[in-house]
Amino acid sequence: MDKLLLTVGGIGLTGADVTLALLGATLLVLLLLWRRSSQAGEVLRAETAAAAERQRELDDKIAHLLQAQAQFTGRMAQIGESFDHKQANLARLLTDRIEGMNNRLGEGLQANLKSTHENLSKLNERLVVIDEAQKRMGDLTTEMLTLKDVLSNKQTRGAFGQGRMEAIVKDALPMGAYTFQATLKNGKRPDCVIRLPGDDRPLAVDAKFPLEAFTAFREAQGDEARALAGRRVRNDVGIHIKDVAEKYLIAGATQDIAVLFVPAESIYADLQEHFDDLVQSAHRRRVLIVSPSLLTMAIQVMQAIVRDAKMREQAHMIQDEVRKLLEDVVRLRDRVGKLDGHFRQVQDDVGQVVTSADKILKRGERIDALEFQTPAALAPSESAETLAMARGLPAA
Repeated sequence: MDKLLLTVGGIGLTGADVTLALLGATLLVLLLLWRRSSQAGEVLRAETAAAAERQRELDDKIAHLLQAQAQFTGRMAQIGESFDHKQANLARLLTDRIEGMNNRLGEGLQANLKSTHENLSKLNERLVVIDEAQKRMGDLTTEMLTLKDVLSNKQTRGAFGQGRMEAIVKDALPMGAYTFQATLKNGKRPDCVIRLPGDDRPLAVDAKFPLEAFTAFREAQGDEARALAGRRVRNDVGIHIKDVAEKYLIAGATQDIAVLFVPAESIYADLQEHFDDLVQSAHRRRVLIVSPSLLTMAIQVMQAIVRDAKMREQAHMIQDEVRKLLEDVVRLRDRVGKLDGHFRQVQDDVGQVVTSADKILKRGERIDALEFQTPAALAPSESAETLAMARGLPAA
């Protein structure tokens, strides 16, 4: 055991030393293991206590959860009952609402059906009216096309203007105040002459207004074409105004002015707007350019003049009739005066008869009451009246 086994750092070690060293190391290891086991036991005990605490807390939480679950289950049961009740009320309310809505919807549908039927009936009536209006529009279109054909022909256009002028004159003036196609002293025949009262000179009316130039003026495209058409209008209308002035203005035989009739208001407006020089030229030549409305107005003025002239012609007859009427009124006044005198005389006679009747009545009452008096006590007037009545004569 005392034998040297090894040398460490210059120190020799024997078997006993190695054994002691091993025993010490073993003890040290055992001490370390014990200490580790003690620490592990403490840790295990601590962990066991912590686990027990966690288990207790978990049990408490589970108990709280179970209690909350029970409360939640109770509340859910109450909510379920309340929900069932509310659902039943809601179902009943929805049923009532749906029934009411169905009723209102049915009534609305019936009303809408009735209204739709009425509207359809009215629509059918309006469609009939529209069909009639469309038919009339078709007829009017045909008439307008016919009018266009009439205006496109110079002869028919002149007849159209002549017809419009004659219609206006015939509607306003009496027979004898106008003549169509009359012959003047120079042999010319205007379309119409109008005779004014108190004047033997007729008023000449011409209805052959040139329209071709105006048609070209309206249909002109561009400034150059429009200027060319304007020169044509001035030339044609100027020549026609000159012809009217030369043919129908005769000193001492016709009126101092002649009338040039334009058969369309639109052409008259274009003439006044774009060709004022022609209008001024016509005025200087004493030619009055008139549209249908202006001719109507002039004819109405002439009609008033004719009526006033007739009234002046009949004024002496009216005066004679008024004079005779005054004589009749005077005679009537005299006769009424005489009748009034008769009535007054009759009224006086009736008053006297009433007075006598009153006196007789009073005497009869006195006789009935036996209130006799001596004859001497009677008044002289009463005696006279009584004697007169007895003889059948009127009282004084």
